[in-house]
Amino acid sequence: MPELGKYAIEVLSAYAASLGLLGVLIGITLRRGRAAQATLKAAEMEAKKNG
Repeated sequence: MPELGKYAIEVLSAYAASLGLLGVLIGITLRRGRAAQATLKAAEMEAKKNG
């Protein structure tokens, strides 16, 4: 690990916040993708049912 000097806490906090936000964004994206996939599947089933 590089020597960060007196700014170590600030730099590491910024990295942690960035990783946390990235994790939240990935989670939201995956959840929305699953919801869209379920909606599409339901629409396809409805279309098959109605011919």
